Amino acid sequence: MEQYDDELLQEAGNLFVVDDEDGNSIEFEYLDCLIYQDTEYLVLLPTQEESPQIVILEVVPVDEENENYVAVEDEAVLDAVYAMFKEKYKGILDFAD
Repeated sequence: MEQYDDELLQEAGNLFVVDDEDGNSIEFEYLDCLIYQDTEYLVLLPTQEESPQIVILEVVPVDEENENYVAVEDEAVLDAVYAMFKEKYKGILDFAD
């Protein structure tokens, strides 16, 4: 499971640069933050890929001021959060599944 530390997540407008556990920087566009089954998920879009796919990261609180971001491996959770995102933005964004 890939984990992202919030100390490495830097907001620049709607762009985030995340350093993964291997030290690789990945730039994302922040799309939304959704709650599913009492858990918070970030919906992000990689900016440096030819045909980017949405990335969903689970927000895991560490303490009152810090949180980690963890790649979601459960396909059912990914599908549910993505379905919520599509429903919320169905009149605004075009989705190619």
